[in-house]
Amino acid sequence: MEILKVENLTKIYGKDSTQVVALDNVSFSVEKGEFVAIVGASGSGKSTLLHLLGGVDRPTSGKVFIDGKDIFDFDDDKLAIFRRRQIGLIYQFYNLIPILNIEENITLPLSLDNRKVDSKVLDEMIEVLGLTERRKHLPNELSGGQQQRTSIGRALITNPAIVLADEPTGNLDSKSSDEIVALLKKSNRDYNQTIIMITHNMEIAKIADRIIKIEDGRIAQ
Repeated sequence: MEILKVENLTKIYGKDSTQVVALDNVSFSVEKGEFVAIVGASGSGKSTLLHLLGGVDRPTSGKVFIDGKDIFDFDDDKLAIFRRRQIGLIYQFYNLIPILNIEENITLPLSLDNRKVDSKVLDEMIEVLGLTERRKHLPNELSGGQQQRTSIGRALITNPAIVLADEPTGNLDSKSSDEIVALLKKSNRDYNQTIIMITHNMEIAKIADRIIKIEDGRIAQ
């Protein structure tokens, strides 16, 4: 079952002599439960692509369908709601709320949506993340790996259509990186979670089911 479809996606910044084509007519699709890695050098357009897939930015032209819905048909308010409910975002620098404890950071998308937290699901999530002894701690009381695990929990707690991970190991040491990669693979395998991961690390990309290489704003292979 196709969960994501990208059609002729183009993003252009600037005009005339200052014009930069960040993405150039990109098309591909992703099946439900697939783990896809998008790789490319700095400036290749991979981060621009991720921002468009997540509805964080709008394209110059082209379409993004998630679970059959063209996300750019939504106005900004409806897109924000859709993004909160159907797209899990994992950032390189965690983006945790410093005054919220780990449990509160994980459940933040549900709180913003006025949805009740299922305590059983939350307990299982925190256990899988290896954060049971840290659930009441603030982010600054955790290691980088623990903070990233918290951000993964926040991305997964809404059971989104897709999870988008932007260089999720880029700010971690090798041991923590291995743990995060294993956790993403586990969520993909055990929960059939669709994951699209941006990375410049080919060794990490190899854990994915499929690798899409971006060069100069186009799919190279």
